Amino acid sequence: MAVLENLSRRAVLLGMGAGALVLAVNLPARAQDAPEEPLKFGADAMPHGWKDDPNIFVAIDPDGTVTVTVHRSEMGQGVRTSIAMAVADELEADWARVKVAQAPGDEPTYGNQDTDGSRSLRHFFDPMRRAGAAARQMLREAAAAEWGVPVEEVTAENHILRHEASGREAGYGDMATRAAEGPVPAREGLVLKSPDQFRYIGRDDIGLIDNPDIVTGATTYGMDAKAEGMLFAVIARPPVVGGRVASHDDTEALKVPGVQRVVVIDAPPQPSEFQPLGGVAVIATNTWAAMRGREALSIEWEDGPHAAYDSEAFRAELEQAARSTDGVAVRNQGDALAALQEAPRTFEAEYYIPHLAQAPMEPPAALAMIRDGRCEVWACVQAPQVTRVRVAEKLGLDPQNVTVNVTLLGGGFGRKSKPDFVVEAAVLSREMDGAPVKVVWTREDDLHHSYFHTVSVEHLKAGLDESGRPTAWLHRTAAPTIGSIFAPDPKQKLPFELGMGLTNMPLDIPNVRAENPQAQAHTRIGWYRSVSNIPHAFAIQSFIAELAHEAGRDHRDYLLEVIGPARRIDPTEQGDVWNYGEDPARYPIDTGRLRRVIETATDAAGWGREMPEGSGLGLAAHYSFVTYVAVVAETEVSDGNVLIPRVHIAVDCGPHVNPDRIRSQMEGAVIMGVGQALMSQITFANGRAQQDNFDSYLVPRMDSSPREIHVHLVGGGDYGQPLGGVGEPGLPPVTPAITNAIFAATGKRIRALPVADQLRS
Repeated sequence: MAVLENLSRRAVLLGMGAGALVLAVNLPARAQDAPEEPLKFGADAMPHGWKDDPNIFVAIDPDGTVTVTVHRSEMGQGVRTSIAMAVADELEADWARVKVAQAPGDEPTYGNQDTDGSRSLRHFFDPMRRAGAAARQMLREAAAAEWGVPVEEVTAENHILRHEASGREAGYGDMATRAAEGPVPAREGLVLKSPDQFRYIGRDDIGLIDNPDIVTGATTYGMDAKAEGMLFAVIARPPVVGGRVASHDDTEALKVPGVQRVVVIDAPPQPSEFQPLGGVAVIATNTWAAMRGREALSIEWEDGPHAAYDSEAFRAELEQAARSTDGVAVRNQGDALAALQEAPRTFEAEYYIPHLAQAPMEPPAALAMIRDGRCEVWACVQAPQVTRVRVAEKLGLDPQNVTVNVTLLGGGFGRKSKPDFVVEAAVLSREMDGAPVKVVWTREDDLHHSYFHTVSVEHLKAGLDESGRPTAWLHRTAAPTIGSIFAPDPKQKLPFELGMGLTNMPLDIPNVRAENPQAQAHTRIGWYRSVSNIPHAFAIQSFIAELAHEAGRDHRDYLLEVIGPARRIDPTEQGDVWNYGEDPARYPIDTGRLRRVIETATDAAGWGREMPEGSGLGLAAHYSFVTYVAVVAETEVSDGNVLIPRVHIAVDCGPHVNPDRIRSQMEGAVIMGVGQALMSQITFANGRAQQDNFDSYLVPRMDSSPREIHVHLVGGGDYGQPLGGVGEPGLPPVTPAITNAIFAATGKRIRALPVADQLRS
């Protein structure tokens, strides 16, 4: 891509090292580019790779308590439980005696810690199993040495070591010290369990290991972090990205009881990556005083180059770009342009998705303090290592002198992989001579100053044969890129954005062309759960439903026909150089699996049954994060209001480590997809986000949520197959399934989100 032509792959990976999906762009993006190093995939390609040393991840106390250190961030997805399950199963530990500890940000020690991209278990299931198996072997060897017997005669089962011939047995705690002194077994010699031996992996009845602490308030979120003598800060940030403080008067703010100081934070140069936006901070003895002090500030803002950003006007610009022929061809299979001209008839449509905010229930919050040349922070972050590095850079410290304590996250969805709020806390602690300062973001702060999901216009055109089947397919995608926070003024999507349902679209169509016209970013663009899969899936799955209707065909039958027979596709042959960072030989696109989730969801929903007036069934399916998902939504529409009685969602994510968490992630995806479909949007006027809180940035309440959500797990029994993602792939097909159901119920086609009042006469 043009924006990255002059950057080395290594420079890109380091500069985008925040952890998100950007890390796996797998440059070079073009075939003629020469790689600087052998191509790596999966965990091997991530910064600091993976670790499986049991001395890092497993500790056993003399009383037998097993502590599993978890190096990924917990934000409700259950990763602390799932990692502990993998370790405990291979360790043969008694689950009742297992607890978890959260690792600080330290990738050289723990391996990659970025909790994003639905890859925590995908990358660390096997290493964590090996860590557990190695610890079990070390315990057996310790017992064998203690008893003077061959290690082959010592068994480990449910926290007990036994030597059957002599009748000796010991608990894990009895041998823990001696085991820790022994060598770590070679990975090649480890014997892992067969699936029939699993005690925890694959079970449905293991609850979240954190549940007791969560429900009793004993755990700590970012907002809960405390330190003796702590001060509190809120910040008035520039309302327009790229703006800065022209002047300010803090006279009245300093009169507020409890306010200690007012500090100007300089705006960063653009692009700002994960640096704070700048502004004026009010530091006080309590949050309320800091908030009142901020209200009393008098600030003149210099809005900068994006002062005129208006989302409605920008939509028109994107539409014009999506209709032009000036875009870069990012996939060109066959000759779609010629086939379109020769087709007996054509059909085209255009789809729009607005900006969205992650809006986690817990807004960003961080506590920082500086002592003796060291900085310690407590924060709800998804990317603790990049947080450590960015804080160190800002303070002029060696990263080894920065400790990032990762709290639980009250939701993340990609927002908390950007540590701007942590850097704010570190800067303010320095201003207060190292005193602990806690930066608190309000909901209004969160919605006004997010890293927003990109706005998008998708233009599709199909050439159809006499039966209505597509013989040519043209897709133009116009959207500001996430690359805009990393490089000066890029206007086209990065390879990883294109590889989210566009270049890797697995339809059996002989002539396919995808183009990416230019689009400028006017606000901070960041990853949001499932990222570019959202607009691509909405457009493609809506368009296929429209084509089926035009052809007078059943939508399910038509979709299966367009997908074509079961086959395994090398995504690189379609122009996808990313493939979610995974080896295409190990993770090809399997249309048989895509077909199966469609068949599962539609069969479960009773597809084809007669529906009452005003009701309809809608279908959508999508491949993302190396996982296959299909959704059937049922809607009831009356007086412009949409009710969703039930949703069936079928997922094939490969082997099931924690089935209960797979279900909960799919259920959460359905709720989030309802919001995207019906009500959620961020709009801009005069460069400013217009939504303030949940009264204007609408999210599903109980009355708008589906009454029933049925999750169907497909496959999952073959643990010799690689794991797919879970957290993100459930979301993309939900919204088009709902809008397709609305059409089935009303005859009204939804091409722009949210639905909002489009159904009202």
